[in-house]
Amino acid sequence: MADIAPTSPAAAPKSTLLPCLLLMLSATTGLVDAASVLGLGKVFTANMTGNVVFLGFAAVGTPGFKVIPAVLALASFMIGAWGAGQLGRAHTDRPLGRWLVSAAVVEAGLLWIAALIALDIDVAAQAPQMGVMAVIVLTGFAMGLRNATVRQLKVADLTTTVLTLTVTGIAADYAGGRSPNFARRFGAIASIFGGAAVGALLLLHGGLALPLALAGAMVLGATLLFLRDPASTAPHQP
Repeated sequence: MADIAPTSPAAAPKSTLLPCLLLMLSATTGLVDAASVLGLGKVFTANMTGNVVFLGFAAVGTPGFKVIPAVLALASFMIGAWGAGQLGRAHTDRPLGRWLVSAAVVEAGLLWIAALIALDIDVAAQAPQMGVMAVIVLTGFAMGLRNATVRQLKVADLTTTVLTLTVTGIAADYAGGRSPNFARRFGAIASIFGGAAVGALLLLHGGLALPLALAGAMVLGATLLFLRDPASTAPHQP
């Protein structure tokens, strides 16, 4: 079982730490979604499938859902994804680790700025409104950047933000008493679950800033650890 899909130019040398990095990033998705859904008024900034659903609810006037936050999250996510594409192309033929650290520094910085703004947000009152909107934009941009960066890695079953196909694969590929890549798939599910649970606890008992600050630290710390992997020196080919 290869750690990186054979179609990915980053597959040589073989990576041992990249799947671990992506599992850590999956956990931060749970942290960010806990912060956004529970702390920013029912909006996803990491999971765009859920966000589109929430936007549909808001569009028909369902109580508790708003159009503007959902649109801001979608727009900022797309801009972040565009930025990741530009960053990836700018690092063509440069070491994989250098590219990933560059993306992680930007993502962590955005999450930490969001955490600082979140210190002044009253979650119950959703005020000040400009602060809430700013955190939505910053986290949406950060997660769009992340999602597009991970997409370029082409690591099977570890998208770090989406689980629908992962859950489908566990059941659909089951044959002969086992499911291929079960450990990796289950790890992805467990990571996002754990991140969401921890994020909810931190928000409920410590405030909105804590899960965002922790997510930023995990993103940067895990990416720096990946530099110890020989695969981090492989040239990046978008």
